[in-house]
Amino acid sequence: MTPADLSLTVLHAVRRAVDDGALRVDVPPTVKVERVRPGGAGEYASSIALSLARSAGRPALDVAGILEERLRDAPGLREVVITGPGFLNFSLRRDADAELVRAIREAGDSYGTSDALAGTTVRFAGPPDLTESRALLVTETVVRLLRSQGADAGFAELAGFAGFIGPSDDERGESGERIHVRAGAYEGDVLGVDAARWALLRPSPQDRPLDGPPLLVQHERNSLFRVRYAYSRVRRLLVNGRQLGVVPVYEHDAPPLHAPELLGVLRDHPVVLLAAARHRAPDRVARHLEATADALLAFQHTVLPLGDEKPSAAHRSRLALAEAAGTVLAGGLAVLGISAPERI
Repeated sequence: MTPADLSLTVLHAVRRAVDDGALRVDVPPTVKVERVRPGGAGEYASSIALSLARSAGRPALDVAGILEERLRDAPGLREVVITGPGFLNFSLRRDADAELVRAIREAGDSYGTSDALAGTTVRFAGPPDLTESRALLVTETVVRLLRSQGADAGFAELAGFAGFIGPSDDERGESGERIHVRAGAYEGDVLGVDAARWALLRPSPQDRPLDGPPLLVQHERNSLFRVRYAYSRVRRLLVNGRQLGVVPVYEHDAPPLHAPELLGVLRDHPVVLLAAARHRAPDRVARHLEATADALLAFQHTVLPLGDEKPSAAHRSRLALAEAAGTVLAGGLAVLGISAPERI
């Protein structure tokens, strides 16, 4: 169960409580869930009961109790606990990790897409100064994010303006070479398309673009390098696994993986994409990719057998988790219009 799934599960509980007359409130369009903060219980929490208490005319603890009754047997949930003034805290079932990895592997690069913004129409006009490459690039990426969440998004028709072209099939000529990308001071023919895009998209809108030359250095201080290197490590692990007879299969009866950071960022990916679309903030995706890469690079050394160690179900599950992380990295980079090379 991902945070997006959990959010829908809680939303359905609210709707059921309203339908059967236990609560008299307007059903909210969405329910926010987040990682548990210090002092909480379980893995995720929601303050929805506190949000509904006033309109329901009941104490938040009463509202939380009503929702908890309707969440006890929800698929994917092991336990629901009420803490503080009415926070709902959720613990996921042990096999929820296997379900997450399986869902990512089945969805592929589309993991995290949704119809949460279906029915929403957004049209962007080109900036007054069409030479402002950062504004164009951010807007083009936001359009891609909005579409990934079901919105009808695009550019208003302006004479002579067709928006940015990302590194998709449309960006390559018949020879396979990249078409030149305008990037102001970060010209594509100086930095390269991927580094130029990262330099402009990674900072928050109020911050200056990243310094370009460091993005060309293959070093751990280079955030773009870390993300792409993490993806290339996954591809190498899969090759090495085949040579050792280890296939990526997350088995329910395998020992626990003890990879909470990596599993956590993978679960958060759909929520991050939706938030980035709603807030028009591609930098959120970039930061999430960095967190995913860092968690994966810390986990990678445990994936395959070492020395005389024999392949086991644990190794197969770890390889499946690493493959899922690689899928998220590649999909996130694609949203930003950046390539994910198999070798660096």
